[in-house]
Amino acid sequence: MNGAQAVLESLKKEGVEVVFGYPGGAVLTLYDAVYKMKFPHILTRHEQGAVHAADGYARATGKVGVVFATSGPGATNLITGISTASMDSVPLVCITGQVANPYIGKDSFQEADVCGITTPITKHNYLVKKAKDLPRVLKEAFFIARTGRPGPVVIDVAKDVFDTEIDYKYPEKVSLKGYSGEYEGDEAEVEAVVRAIQKAKKPLIFTGGGVNTSDTAQELREIVQRLGVPVTTTLLGIGTYPADGEGFLGMAGMHGSYGSNMAIQECDLLLCIGMRFSDRVTGKVAAFAPHAKIVHFELDAAEVNKNVEADLRVLGDLRWSLPLLRDKLSKASDDFRSHFAPWLEQAVARAKEKPFGYLEEGDLIKPGALISKISSLMPRDTIAVTDVGQHQMWAAQFFNVYEPRHFLTSGGQGTMGYGLPAALGAKLGKPDSPVVLFTGDGSIMMNCQEFATIADNDIDLKVVILHNCILGMVAQWQRLFYSHHYSQSELKGKTDFVKLSEAMGVKGYRLTKKEELETVLPKLLSEKGPMLIDVMVPEDEDVLPMVPGGKRLDQMVLGGKD
Repeated sequence: MNGAQAVLESLKKEGVEVVFGYPGGAVLTLYDAVYKMKFPHILTRHEQGAVHAADGYARATGKVGVVFATSGPGATNLITGISTASMDSVPLVCITGQVANPYIGKDSFQEADVCGITTPITKHNYLVKKAKDLPRVLKEAFFIARTGRPGPVVIDVAKDVFDTEIDYKYPEKVSLKGYSGEYEGDEAEVEAVVRAIQKAKKPLIFTGGGVNTSDTAQELREIVQRLGVPVTTTLLGIGTYPADGEGFLGMAGMHGSYGSNMAIQECDLLLCIGMRFSDRVTGKVAAFAPHAKIVHFELDAAEVNKNVEADLRVLGDLRWSLPLLRDKLSKASDDFRSHFAPWLEQAVARAKEKPFGYLEEGDLIKPGALISKISSLMPRDTIAVTDVGQHQMWAAQFFNVYEPRHFLTSGGQGTMGYGLPAALGAKLGKPDSPVVLFTGDGSIMMNCQEFATIADNDIDLKVVILHNCILGMVAQWQRLFYSHHYSQSELKGKTDFVKLSEAMGVKGYRLTKKEELETVLPKLLSEKGPMLIDVMVPEDEDVLPMVPGGKRLDQMVLGGKD
């Protein structure tokens, strides 16, 4: 078979069910093989849409997302999506075309140094100049992408390699010097954590995206059940513990709950599991969890003590460490639940005193009311996807998530335009789960062309625009720190999102009055098929609580009903 057929045959052997992509000159032979082999492929309307769709598919399913793009601008259009996946540890394999071997390095038409450009934002990358290397490279790429701390891998393939005939044989195993993909650590580190728990009076579990990535939410929940302690999450950790679970305090950090942030500041043992102490989580680092012994469960040694000094570490894959911790706690004779009951009661009571809230104002639709209503109307297994901005934080605050891999958002990179393609990828990966996207009138324009992809493939998802005629989070900071100077953040143009979506084949509706949350919204959400719901919300609504930069977590600015 030729190199192009070898690529697709390798994808089959890796269990790839669908590829997202966009054709071009350097990958025409690859797309001819897609045609001949009838390989499942979703044609997005932009390469950035393709890579975000592969990302959403990967996050929702736990499988490796795969994307195709041509050379030059096709490949460079993937950069934002690759960086987004890298920051959030999402496994992708991105296969790009490169100019033919004789033309590499000569500034040829649609040539770009894809490996050079993507080196800082990939887990690994390859330039394939010999067809015989394709099977090995593909086997290695999938292994690297999905093992250890997952991440994106780029395979840049010279155009003539796709045309070259080879005797195809797919490797049965991978052998890489210095990388095994296995991360079992030192059992003594887990035993030290058990002893710390036994000595603690106010332990708090702080769970992050690593629990979603490693599919260890069940082990986490069993540990919480054994201990009877409060739980908080990072943004990417949402769903690792159910919203209605005992002791759940909500998301922590800059826009986290009062209960979560206060618990972090008061606990005497902070069990941080699969999170990396982002600046959006810690507030003033020197004053973070001042009374706590900090324990860091982490796969990547580079993350330990990078932002926050840990008193104890457990270095290794959570699929090794959490079952081991669970088993050791089960064997311990301690009555943990009784011992920690007063602390649990205190933490939960405080969280109930000052929950996330909003102030009703006449007939205006408040973002919190909108998202809370949608949360109550959608089934428990709904996958919520967001873009980036105020709506993202409101979704994290007011949409109840009960299962892992059911809240998809760009956390580390904060990529506007992520949501729409990621939502379509999530729906294709999990067709039996309802999918709702929360986006803003700023974010939706960045990849709105993917309404055409959704319509043409009849992808059943609901797109909810929180339409406030301004770049909400930018404007919030301009109000608070730049004397209300709304420099280039107002979106008071003539764009009609209902007409925009309908022009591409997706039904659109607009809500303007609070009463429509009761009279219209339930009917819209119950309809089958893709839909846009454009909801007008106040321009000057702030996301609160908020921990200003450089402040402690307990110095948050409250709002809502307080």
